[in-house]
Amino acid sequence: MSDEQIDVLLFGLGAIGSFYSFILSRSNRVRLSVVARSNYDAVKSRVCLLPRCIVPGYTELADDEYVQGFIIDSQNHGRHTVTPFKVVRTPAEANQTYDYVVCAHKAIDQEAAVAQLAPVIDQDRTTIVLIQNGVGNEEPFRKAYPRSTIITCVTWTGATQVEPGLVQHTKSENMQIGLFPNDSADQSVEHSRLDTFASLLTAGGTVFQAIDDIQRQRWEKVVWNAAWNSLTTLTLLDTRSWLDSSPEAMPITRRLMHEVIAVGRACGVSTLDDDIVDKLINRILGMPGIGSSMQTDYKEGRPLEVDAILGYPFRKSKELGLSTPTLDTIYAIVMGVDRRWVCPLNLVIIEWIEKCTISDTRPSW
Repeated sequence: MSDEQIDVLLFGLGAIGSFYSFILSRSNRVRLSVVARSNYDAVKSRVCLLPRCIVPGYTELADDEYVQGFIIDSQNHGRHTVTPFKVVRTPAEANQTYDYVVCAHKAIDQEAAVAQLAPVIDQDRTTIVLIQNGVGNEEPFRKAYPRSTIITCVTWTGATQVEPGLVQHTKSENMQIGLFPNDSADQSVEHSRLDTFASLLTAGGTVFQAIDDIQRQRWEKVVWNAAWNSLTTLTLLDTRSWLDSSPEAMPITRRLMHEVIAVGRACGVSTLDDDIVDKLINRILGMPGIGSSMQTDYKEGRPLEVDAILGYPFRKSKELGLSTPTLDTIYAIVMGVDRRWVCPLNLVIIEWIEKCTISDTRPSW
């Protein structure tokens, strides 16, 4: 597949999906299709009027500036317009199969996503790429598509969709990629498909590493997400404000991280060490206070990524007989909070809280 055209479908055109659509589109070998939902009209119309958006560090758009497709305004790459070959509402509308199906949707209902993607997947041709938070994300795809190559990715990229069709990307940009094991597959084919995808990322000019121990990276990211996504959502505080809120904030955060690490090790990720806690705490202390994608979803009345971030570690802890009291408590409360988004009254309360606090619009992971 060295010089031939590569058909790529991006499923989930949010901030992260849009950014990696842009990266993949920079290769002249890629013919890019996207599945868009909430921003479908803005992207499909191919001509959309974007309002003035003045944010320090980003390009200012004039009130009357028209663009085709969608815009990536990146502190690393500059401002670019991406015009996909196909823009569809559902995978079935694409009416073809693909070489790579890149899943960047929220890991809310993996089973539903697996079923929706059936029309675009040819197991003897299609490589499935998962760019999502959480652990256990690959399992429903492996069950449904046992012959497909699965590439799993962990991203540390900061991006925000500030308006439909306009994504702002910070300087934060890094991703690890690796194969999800399939012992029954031809390993030379598996690695060839990974190498091809890596070449597309290289052509796109993004920062990434292809590694063998990808599950360690995925669990390390879920240790981060389990703590910061959950605690910023439950408190509606940024990370720094949470840690400064009481003497108990830091110990609780550390206990939660250690418990998730223990679950990961029990699941077979032997390289997941407890010193990761110090590493992640030092990382957050070196940053200004940030919110989280889960907190943003809660404020905007969207379902939360509870299962992939907290539910999977919780269930595994019970299966393996581990004691995880902090994880159990946080998971139960976040599950309850996730139910609130269906109640309009609670959205009014959230709006009132927002007016009483200083808004933090910094992108988050």
